[in-house]
Amino acid sequence: MKKLMSKSFFSIGLLVLVSTLLTACSIHEVQKTAPLSAKTTWIMLPFANHSDSPEAGERIADIAATLLRSQHHVHLLEAKLPVDEQQMPELNQQKVIDASIKWGKEQQYHYGLGGSVQEWRYKSGLDGEPAVGITLKVINLTTGEVVWSASGSKTGWGRESVSGTGHKLIADLLDGLPFTE
Repeated sequence: MKKLMSKSFFSIGLLVLVSTLLTACSIHEVQKTAPLSAKTTWIMLPFANHSDSPEAGERIADIAATLLRSQHHVHLLEAKLPVDEQQMPELNQQKVIDASIKWGKEQQYHYGLGGSVQEWRYKSGLDGEPAVGITLKVINLTTGEVVWSASGSKTGWGRESVSGTGHKLIADLLDGLPFTE
């Protein structure tokens, strides 16, 4: 009887350990493409926010821009759209993204980095682990074609922050960018 209970506790413990490790994993899907040039002109496009967290797209854009500049030495500028202080800001995210792509093309930038955020929050429960889900894409502004994309999700541990978990995921995804030497 003791031997049977000992095996049961071991099995339950192993199951808890494996499920805990699996929740901290990330899933990545990357579209393969021809090498991209870090030396050409790039702009940061707005990120569509499909999460429940306000301004999550802006947070991801800031992290991605910093990582592209510091780790991949990309000369990256922000898309500058005219702002009319007399009008309400545009609430249709796709219109803002399309206007940024159009502006980048008019300014003769070559690539634009944008994407979307699906999740940027703390899970409910005792530990409140951070959970992040994002998609990154590089658009050739001349043709409008998506030339590279990657998508992933990641959960962190209860002591971690959402931005820290997002930073790790974005860095992992950007490491998949195929830059020319």
